[in-house]
Amino acid sequence: MADLTIVEIRTTQLRLPWADDPWLAGHALGAMRELLVVEVVTASGLTGMGYLHVLSMPMVNTIATCVKEVMGPRLIGRDATEIEAIWQDLHRSTLTAGRGGVTMMAQSAIDIALWDVVGKAAGMPLHRLWGHARKTVPIYGSGCFRGARGDGMIAKARHYVANGFKAIKMQVAHIGDLRTDHDNVRRMREALGPDIDIMIDVNMGWTADVAITMGRKFEEFDVYWLEEPVIADDFAGYLRVARALDMRVVGGETHFGRADLKPLLENPVLPILQPDPMRGGLTELRKIATVADTWGITIAPHLFPELNVHLLASIPNASWAEHMGLLDDLWVIPPDIADGHITAPERPGHGLEFRPEVLRDFRVG
Repeated sequence: MADLTIVEIRTTQLRLPWADDPWLAGHALGAMRELLVVEVVTASGLTGMGYLHVLSMPMVNTIATCVKEVMGPRLIGRDATEIEAIWQDLHRSTLTAGRGGVTMMAQSAIDIALWDVVGKAAGMPLHRLWGHARKTVPIYGSGCFRGARGDGMIAKARHYVANGFKAIKMQVAHIGDLRTDHDNVRRMREALGPDIDIMIDVNMGWTADVAITMGRKFEEFDVYWLEEPVIADDFAGYLRVARALDMRVVGGETHFGRADLKPLLENPVLPILQPDPMRGGLTELRKIATVADTWGITIAPHLFPELNVHLLASIPNASWAEHMGLLDDLWVIPPDIADGHITAPERPGHGLEFRPEVLRDFRVG
C-alpha cells in the first residue's frame, strides 16, 4: 500500500461570483461564493481534497486559520488512514473552545480530505468503500427562493419539473406575512398539480405555535415535509410541532454532529434528518445515519449532493439528495443528475476536482 503518512496540509480560500444562472435569482446567500479548500498531502504523493462552503457566513478566513494554526500541525506525521483517531483527537483537543461552530467546520474539511485520500489509495469510490447499497438516489429541486416571491418560486419549480424532478422545495417565512405564505403554497400546488411533491422550508423562521398553526393550514395542499420550523436549539418546539401535525416535520442541517442531534434521536418523531457534511464531516455523517436507522429515521442530507451521494448510496436508510446547483459549475466533472435521480460516481475517493481555472483565478488566500 502507498505510504499515506501526512506530510503537508494546504489551505486555499476562494472568492468567486455565482454562476450566470437566472434560476439562482432571489437567493440570500451573499454577493460572492466563499469557499475553503483543504488538501491533505501524503508521502506517496496521493493528495485528498476537502472543501467547505458556509453559504452566507463570512467565516472562511477564521476557519482557514483554525485549520492552519490549530489542527494542521496535529496531523503531520500521522497516517491518513487513522480517520477515526484523527477525528477524535481534533474534537477533544478543541473541546474548551469548540464542540461545534468554527472548530467542527475546520475538522470537517480535513475529514472529507482524509476520506478522499483513503478512497484514492484503495482505488474505490467512497460509496463502495463503505459498502454499496444503491447506484442512484432520488433528488429534489431546491432553492425556490422566497426572495423571488410567489411567481418566481413557481417559475423555478416548473423549471425543475420540466427537467425531470419529481419533488421541489419552496421557502416560507422571513419575508411578507403568513397570509402570503399560505397563498404561495396554495398557488404552488395549483401550478404543479397532484403528482409533484412539495417540500416547505421555514429556515427556522417561526415559533412552534406559528408552525403548528401554519402547518395545519398547509396540510390541505398535501405537503411532503415542513423543514426547520423553529430555531435549531428549540428541541421542545420541534417535538411539539412534529406531534401536532400529520405532515412530516424534518430538520438537522444546522446541528453539529450526532451529539447535537441527540434530543431528536432519543425522541424519534422527525422521520427524516438532514445532517450537513460541513458540520461533522463524512465520519460523523455516517454515524448519524447508523443511529438514525436504529430508530427508523431516514437521511436526506443538507445540500452538497456531489459529496452526499456517497453516503446515500452506501446506507440502507437513504431518503433524498438536495439539488440547488450552487457549486455545479466549479467541478471538472459535475454531478450526474437526470430524471429526478443522482448517480453515484465510480471515480476513486469522492471523485471531485475543482476546475484548474477556478483555483487559479479566484484564490484569495
